[in-house]
Amino acid sequence: MDLGLTDKRALILGGSRGLGQGIAEQLAAEGANVALCGRDGAAMQTQAEELANRTSIKAKGYRLDLTEASSVADLITSVTEEFGGIDIVVNNGGGPPPGAIAAANPEVIEQQFRPVVLSQIEIANAFLPGMRERGWGRILIISSSGAAQPIPNLGISNTLRASLIGWAKTLSTEIAKDGVTVNAIMPGRIHTDRVDQIDANASKAQGIPVEDVVKASHATIPAGRYGTVDEFAKVAAFLVSDCAGYVTGGTIRVDGGYIRSI
Repeated sequence: MDLGLTDKRALILGGSRGLGQGIAEQLAAEGANVALCGRDGAAMQTQAEELANRTSIKAKGYRLDLTEASSVADLITSVTEEFGGIDIVVNNGGGPPPGAIAAANPEVIEQQFRPVVLSQIEIANAFLPGMRERGWGRILIISSSGAAQPIPNLGISNTLRASLIGWAKTLSTEIAKDGVTVNAIMPGRIHTDRVDQIDANASKAQGIPVEDVVKASHATIPAGRYGTVDEFAKVAAFLVSDCAGYVTGGTIRVDGGYIRSI
């Protein structure tokens, strides 16, 4: 299947590792030119050069700290100057600190609103006019299962990620007629270094072998295993492709059946 991504310009937030890196590699393999963002700009540029050498597409790396409004503004300016515009925005970022929402400090919630919600909206909005003018664009939110099925002790994350999905759904209804789609993709337990670290921490806290932690985690997933980054990235690539032009305003789960709600 030809996804129609050749020469499309994609901006991937959090593209240095894990899900973001997997999406960047998948889009590059489909012929898209990519702008990769992460906190370490030099490392991102090195990663971009390696990706370009492997695939012969154009790739550039940029520093981005979603907690800083100035960093967001600098990214928008630099990417616009280099690429002339963006066709695909993949919003992806780290999560807030853990804790119960009843005990959450309002100042912390306000601080986390910037990286989890506001900065991602600003970046998408910056490239939206060009998408609408060209009659083609894709905005994809990398969310969390906690936005649909709240995860214990991740109160701020559950709250803010659900807020971003609300924005995405609202925006999708306003711009669908312009050929621009807006969707969210909701990962369950995808096997990344981050998941390995979470399992290792649980092993230490519970005083049991990490293999037992993984086995117990697998038992909560109907598919009986963790997903792979490749599986997740392929769904993401489809959602930002020509093939998904009639898919908008949706929240697509890649979770092996983990989320129990309909």
